[in-house]
Amino acid sequence: MQIILQLQFPLFESQNKMSDGRNRQNVRIGQCVEVVKKRDQRTGNLTEGIVKKILTNSKFHPHGIKVMLESGEVGRIKNILEDE
Repeated sequence: MQIILQLQFPLFESQNKMSDGRNRQNVRIGQCVEVVKKRDQRTGNLTEGIVKKILTNSKFHPHGIKVMLESGEVGRIKNILEDE
């Protein structure tokens, strides 16, 4: 009997998701990203937008780099959709 385990990595579900949003070096102003806002952390709802400002100063954050979107919303990057 053979058992096959399938692991799922949410950051790499889709081919259009290019980089890891936990590393600041991967984040650029003007990129299209998906973020989770503070109030949506429990539900995991993602908000899509364009990065206006990078708010996290450290090189790495385990929950994602915090950014402000052009809409004014603030959240931590979960997926980078467009890599310039």
